[in-house]
Amino acid sequence: MASIADSTVLVTGGNRGIGQALVEEALRRGAKRVYAGTRAPLAHSDGRVTPLALDVTDTAQLRRAVDEVGSLDVLVNNAGLSLFDDLSDRAVLERHLAVNLFGTYDVTQAFLPLLTRSRGAVVNNLSLNSLAPLPLIPAYSVSKAAAFSLTQSLRALLAGRGVSVHAVLTGPVDTDMVRDIDVPKASAESVARAIFDGVEKDEEDIFPDPLSECMAEGWRGGVAKALELQLAALAAAEHAKY
Repeated sequence: MASIADSTVLVTGGNRGIGQALVEEALRRGAKRVYAGTRAPLAHSDGRVTPLALDVTDTAQLRRAVDEVGSLDVLVNNAGLSLFDDLSDRAVLERHLAVNLFGTYDVTQAFLPLLTRSRGAVVNNLSLNSLAPLPLIPAYSVSKAAAFSLTQSLRALLAGRGVSVHAVLTGPVDTDMVRDIDVPKASAESVARAIFDGVEKDEEDIFPDPLSECMAEGWRGGVAKALELQLAALAAAEHAKY
């Protein structure tokens, strides 16, 4: 179970939307250091915040970020891309996968030695579209479904190292990313609070807003979650043989 108080937190995409709200919420909970990964320059009045130049698709920037962060307790993979499309252009799908899937993978792998040392937590901000696609943004939905499978796999593989892995299954949030979609939206601040509440309660799957929360009980008690746990136990038993 991770506590945000007195911890070191890294939030990718930390300059706006949910990422910015997560930086502020980590500070409110008493984090001793918050690294805000951004693609654009960032200034912050709180001395506990350290901006990091971090495009999650840029290998050189990622290497420099790892060198700059000496210790880490909580990694929040929040950076994401969402574009309207109709799956007619493979390049659009590849852009989504580069950020939402491989960006999450690369950042996690890069910081894994630090997280293993601290027995820390990985928090992947995903989407309800990981479970069911929104045909207005199918490439985004595909990439988030893949990132959810990555999250579940890492959860099983890293448990033996003491690293917890959390999936955040977010519904519509009032940010620039979904500004043009006319549906009720939760505030970024309320979502950030719910995300860190879920991490501190050691919830594997976090449903941080009213729309997603109504699915939580059905998911946690459903056959898909039961199968995930069964397969993770099978994998753990196989690893124990060696």
